[in-house]
Amino acid sequence: MTTVDYTQEPLLHVEGLKQHFRISRNYTTKAVDGISFDIWKGETYGLVGESGSGKSTTGRAIIRLYDPTAGKIIFAGHDISGRLSKEDESFLRVNMQMIFQDPMACLNPRKKVKEIIAEGLELHHLYKDQADLDNKVYSIIEKVGLSKEHATRYPNQFSGGQRQRIGIARALVMHPELVIADEAISALDVSIQAQVVNLMKDLQDEMGITYLFIAHDLAMVKYISDRIGVMHLGYIVETGTTDEIFENPVHPYTRSLLSAIPHPNPVVEKKRTALTYNKDAEGVDYSKGVIHQLTKTHSVLATPEEFAKWSADHYKG
Repeated sequence: MTTVDYTQEPLLHVEGLKQHFRISRNYTTKAVDGISFDIWKGETYGLVGESGSGKSTTGRAIIRLYDPTAGKIIFAGHDISGRLSKEDESFLRVNMQMIFQDPMACLNPRKKVKEIIAEGLELHHLYKDQADLDNKVYSIIEKVGLSKEHATRYPNQFSGGQRQRIGIARALVMHPELVIADEAISALDVSIQAQVVNLMKDLQDEMGITYLFIAHDLAMVKYISDRIGVMHLGYIVETGTTDEIFENPVHPYTRSLLSAIPHPNPVVEKKRTALTYNKDAEGVDYSKGVIHQLTKTHSVLATPEEFAKWSADHYKG
């Protein structure tokens, strides 16, 4: 199992990240509006929230599929937030990879599996000769639970779970420092989800990979994550270790998310009460909130009055 050294500098430092999209002359969507978090080498940081909260936009801004509106992104000592030099861009493309939500849409249907997986290695010349390239491709194919015979097939010849394994192989063949898994299991059957998440955990232990795991399935996030950030309407409203978030949630949005998780015991499930949260009805304005520390690892976005009320009502520390 990978051990995380939190005394070291974080692998990824995100500070005040904003990603705004101008829709018209008079309207701009603030998809991500000033979030900050750190991810340390070897850990899995889960980013959770409902659809439209800004999770995927955050991941795409970090890997520079979008140009961030504002903020600072430091990755392995490289500032990748502004205009990228050729050296920084090459470093970013090799050392940060993404696993996308839809395994079919992100695989080129005209290329064979081995061509799809080898593309990054060829582009960045990360192989000695053809034999070395083939060896790296076949090795990662077998690591993700496929066989060499699959290498000459096309994506449409595979099931959804197998396609996602191909997407994982394409990301991991580069031996990246950080992998952003953007809703990587949401399009899969429940039984296949467990297989893919277990595969990701095994590969993390074997290769020392760091994950930013973006999802809305809280049960799966609890299983895979070391720390969790809860995101709502472009803001991270609460962050903490997995135990802190699940056993001691303070922000009303976090508590509403957790209350919606079905319980496998039908007797307990019958008594479960799902909480509702409406920030406007409760008069919560995220733009006026500041980060309040409950512990060294557990923090909440709130005004002083909100923090005093929520922590008094719900904090069990």
